[in-house]
Amino acid sequence: MTAAAPTYPDHEAVEEVVGGIDTHADTIHVAVVTVVGRDVADEEFLTTLAGYRAATDFLQAHGVIERVGIEGTSSYGAGIARACAAAGMDVREVLRPDKTVRRKQGKSDPIDAYHAARAVLSGRSTSAPKDEKILGLRALHTARRSAVKARTATIHQIQQLLITAPDGIREKYRDLNNARLVETLARCRPNRDDLVGGAVLRAMKDLAARHAFLDEQASDLEADITAIVRTLNPGLLGAHGVGPDTAAQLLITAGGNPERLSHEASFAALCGTAPVPASSGKTNRYRLSRGGDRAANSALHRIALVRMVSHAQTRGYVQRQRDKGRSSKEILRRLKRAIAREIFKYLTRTITVPAIDDLRPMRQAKNITLTSAAQHFGVWPARISTLERGTRRDDDLANAYRAWLTAA
Repeated sequence: MTAAAPTYPDHEAVEEVVGGIDTHADTIHVAVVTVVGRDVADEEFLTTLAGYRAATDFLQAHGVIERVGIEGTSSYGAGIARACAAAGMDVREVLRPDKTVRRKQGKSDPIDAYHAARAVLSGRSTSAPKDEKILGLRALHTARRSAVKARTATIHQIQQLLITAPDGIREKYRDLNNARLVETLARCRPNRDDLVGGAVLRAMKDLAARHAFLDEQASDLEADITAIVRTLNPGLLGAHGVGPDTAAQLLITAGGNPERLSHEASFAALCGTAPVPASSGKTNRYRLSRGGDRAANSALHRIALVRMVSHAQTRGYVQRQRDKGRSSKEILRRLKRAIAREIFKYLTRTITVPAIDDLRPMRQAKNITLTSAAQHFGVWPARISTLERGTRRDDDLANAYRAWLTAA
């Protein structure tokens, strides 16, 4: 019996590999490992379009790219992440090695690049990078936050100058509130011949003009942020206590593709609101998390504070927790965790918000003032105004308001 002749493939099988990229402002370092963790090659490239093309060619030259782990996909790694995605690669976001790992293995660009590849290979890094449609919102949010911070610093500088100003100037302006102070200083005419009072007044006048400019800029940016938030997630602004700035921060934290968050517990951990065990002996308790995105944690904190003042259900919950003997910190931790669970639903589901566009035209058509409407419902006029503008959601009040306007 004649043995069958052996068969050979026409070409060598292409090996599957995993890429890892350590990112910096001017350079990136790319490493390739096999699916069993063996080092293949690494090389450095410039952060230019040509450099990104060379980096993707380098990855593809060493085999079939299964996945690519990139550090800082929302910062230094944004460009190479776009290039890899355009080349059809499966991109995963990788956290930078912690101090314990670096203490054992050392620190260099090749070491970090290989670490990024092995983090993806081991399954420690499975998150997809944030969608780029959130990039514009983040830019506007950063600009507004800077304007608000500078505006606050400016009014503090005016107040400080007013404290040490000559008596005549101090007595003239000291009793004015901030808005009136800025408005009055912007219209004043300093005496340039007065080397002390004139100079101080000139400085405060320029600071007042700067404050007015920053205030207008912050308002314009907030309007643009509100428009983008309404486009990306109209339901989020409908949540009680969520304003444009808070909603923008939560969208930035979650990314334009919140499906990258596997479950609501992961979102809570991302926001630093996941409970951390702090039990000992007979004491069984949890404490606030110190990790996560602190900006997102601050956003949830602001929502909690607003609801503790103006939300009946939240006030009732807080009182019940106080009756059980829980501390304010413990109550706030529980409240923020519950809010994170609610916000996760807004981020990952389509939430239908009842229309309120008809309320203001209906009131104006019947010549009803905000004050009259507010008096009827026993609330402040600002409450009706925010309801009509959609900046504060209250479905029960909106339905009652609409029925009252219809019957009026």
